[in-house]
Amino acid sequence: MISRQTITHPFNRGRYTVGAPSPSGWAQRTPVGDGPAALQSDPVEVPAAVVEQLRACAQAVHTAREEVVTRTRDWWAGSMIGETDGRPATPDAVVVEAADADQVAAVLRICNEAGIPVTASAGRSNVTGAALPVFGGVVLDLCGLDSILSFDAESNIVDVQAGMFGDLFEKELQETYGVTTGHWPSAFALSTVGGWVACRGAGQLSTRYGKIEDMVVGVDVVHADGTRATYGDYARAAVGPDLRQLFVGSEGTLGVIVAVRLRVHPLPEYAKALAFGFETFAQGLEACRRILQRGATPAVLRLYDRLESGVHFDHPDTNLLLIADEGDPTLVDAALQVSREVCEEYGPELDSAAVFDRWLDERMLVGKSSDGFKASPGFVADTLEMAACWKDLPAIYDEVVAAIEGVPGTLAASAHQSHAYTDGACVYFSLRGDVDPAERRNWYRSVWDAANAVLIRHGAALSHHHGCGLLRGPYLAEALGGGFPTFTAVKEALDPRGILNPGKLGLPSRFGTSPLS
Repeated sequence: MISRQTITHPFNRGRYTVGAPSPSGWAQRTPVGDGPAALQSDPVEVPAAVVEQLRACAQAVHTAREEVVTRTRDWWAGSMIGETDGRPATPDAVVVEAADADQVAAVLRICNEAGIPVTASAGRSNVTGAALPVFGGVVLDLCGLDSILSFDAESNIVDVQAGMFGDLFEKELQETYGVTTGHWPSAFALSTVGGWVACRGAGQLSTRYGKIEDMVVGVDVVHADGTRATYGDYARAAVGPDLRQLFVGSEGTLGVIVAVRLRVHPLPEYAKALAFGFETFAQGLEACRRILQRGATPAVLRLYDRLESGVHFDHPDTNLLLIADEGDPTLVDAALQVSREVCEEYGPELDSAAVFDRWLDERMLVGKSSDGFKASPGFVADTLEMAACWKDLPAIYDEVVAAIEGVPGTLAASAHQSHAYTDGACVYFSLRGDVDPAERRNWYRSVWDAANAVLIRHGAALSHHHGCGLLRGPYLAEALGGGFPTFTAVKEALDPRGILNPGKLGLPSRFGTSPLS
């Protein structure tokens, strides 16, 4: 573990450090329960002969139950519900650590030949159960692929292995090459580059730098049978479909990403922020739309409803909009001027400096939106992020909040707009409930069913950046409609034996029925 060191960046001002939280997070502090598995019913056992083959080709192999539980824990509320009852999510599996792409390929060849399921895993910061081995088999740990391979200074493209953690990646980019990805997810120090790509993630400055799919130039993938291919590696092209995008967001179901080429940017030297309050959340959404459609793209455009304005900024009487940008001073000042002109039509500016400083200090505190709610044995908190076009977002906000609060046991629902575009935005809902501990899983499923029914009715994207994994799998066929058979056909073509991350994304599996189906 490296010592705590500051990442230099205008939006951090010395506040963000690397080497602080352990990648295992709560996994290292939570005892291993001895109860039955919460999310496995008939796991595939890896034969002893296959285990020995894996030991011969990989960096390390772990079979002890305690090791498996610790090395497969994630940050999904659905996992934690079981863990706090002494029921680990997926204790039956074999964890295989790979040191390089050759070892990844060797492991996949062995497992494909034996018909054993393989779940790719790395930082495990995911909140949808995407890397849980629900059918047992092999968990392929990619954290050993943890280096920057090369940097093209003229094109500003970095080639990085998939298992490198975000904070260490950004630190090396800044200190060695003087560039940044601009990709700052909340799980920055707990997530890896490959995880960002596999789950189609977004950082907090996405309005300036884009989501991860906008940054990907090329990907190196190992297929289910151990063969390899490179997809992309061009600025733009018209040579058939963009096949690299098949793997961006595929969550390990179509292939294992082992390296990525990403666009990066010179380190910015200038940053500026504004904050305004709005009478209604819909009014704030309208202001955001107008700002973007005038051509301004401030790095941060985050609108908080009254509940979250109170929790995050002590402004419970308004719907607070934070606008901030970084980069070339001419462009930043222009974007902020456009934003000011739009927002002043709705009301006076707040104490922008105080709001910005508060956001910088607390923006990486996961779970902040649940502050003020008394924790109890039956308390459950989670987040749901989605995306839709501007015309639908005001109604979706009202209806999702009402749907969540309509489930008995719900304490409150709230939201903020976290990422925005000229045609729509992501709204990030926080949900909290307090029920009898034995009823937590039922409440949790009911809340997600109620909220997703609203999203499907409006034709919204069920997820903007967390991905789907196990949690959203039951809704995908209905959400994708006639496109879902295309997805299943791609899966069958690339992974005919169905070994890659079975049970996720609502895809059919020959190993059985997903535990959330």
